[in-house]
Amino acid sequence: MKIGFYNPYYDGLGGGERYTLTLASHWSKTHDVSLFWDDPNILAESENRFHLDLSRVRITPNVFKNGNIFQKLLASRKFDCIFFLSDGSIPASLAKHNILHFQVPFPSILSDPWKMKRYDAIVCNSQFTKNAIDAEIGMSAMVIYPPVHAVGLPRKIQKKKRIVNIGRFTGYFEAKKQEVLISVFSEIVRKAVFSGWELVFAGGLMDSDREYYRNLVQKASGLPVRFMPNIPNEELIRLYQSSTLYWHAAGFGESDPVHMEHFGISTVEAMSAGAVPFVYAAGGQPEIVSDDENGVLWTTQEELADRTIALVSDSAALLRMRKAALLRSEMFSTARFTRAFDGLIAGW
Repeated sequence: MKIGFYNPYYDGLGGGERYTLTLASHWSKTHDVSLFWDDPNILAESENRFHLDLSRVRITPNVFKNGNIFQKLLASRKFDCIFFLSDGSIPASLAKHNILHFQVPFPSILSDPWKMKRYDAIVCNSQFTKNAIDAEIGMSAMVIYPPVHAVGLPRKIQKKKRIVNIGRFTGYFEAKKQEVLISVFSEIVRKAVFSGWELVFAGGLMDSDREYYRNLVQKASGLPVRFMPNIPNEELIRLYQSSTLYWHAAGFGESDPVHMEHFGISTVEAMSAGAVPFVYAAGGQPEIVSDDENGVLWTTQEELADRTIALVSDSAALLRMRKAALLRSEMFSTARFTRAFDGLIAGW
């Protein structure tokens, strides 16, 4: 088949782009695959960021950004299938088959009955996202979880007294809530059981977020806290593998579903490296972590502090959860992801 992929955020190189491009890479092995984008450099940048083989993927003019309705319809007619990542709108398409994907639980969607009839499948990245989208579009979407590359835990790597948090340093609604984790850590680091422990923050940092980043560094002053912005992937992997616990606070204090964690790729990555996750009990995170089985779901800062102290004081429970986290992470493999989409288009 001739398959096109439209994602308005390719240059963001985030979770939605990993989702889209992993599928594009997979289908390019057996189909004619093109990305609707205007800068051909996006292929090399994406290969480097996500470690994907996009050598068989081509670039085609981004008519869905720059064209009028007639140009969009004319261009789409040439495709057997188009995969669209939605920005909250419903693109018009005359492709033989169309897939619409939602990464975000948008509170309102610009829907149109004629456009919706053109879509063979609506796919969401989590049940959390699906619940919001179903209510908006008046139909049932399916869930195909994101593909998560297993970090792994080599025998030669020893776990350290380290808590890690992975997430972009952004002041936009303080989305990843690093300041909350610093506050909790400042309370427990004084406990005898936490002697020698450190908290490490790693993630992307853009120039526009430098002021937010400086405020975080200042807040952590005097504490055993390290910041590692924009680190290479190899270093990030070693950080996962050497960390005992993974803390995640996105969604804390928020009521708008858009500002919560819609899935949690970094949570699964941490689990695949044997780092026991402590995640805020909202958004898509409870779909990954089962409380007191393969991690901890917390709702208050006091609970995060108390349950962290309790787990590091119980080596048997820590080992049990580590093994369970490793096993659970296998449920979000790239192989499962690609099989689900292959099954979706089977017979088209």
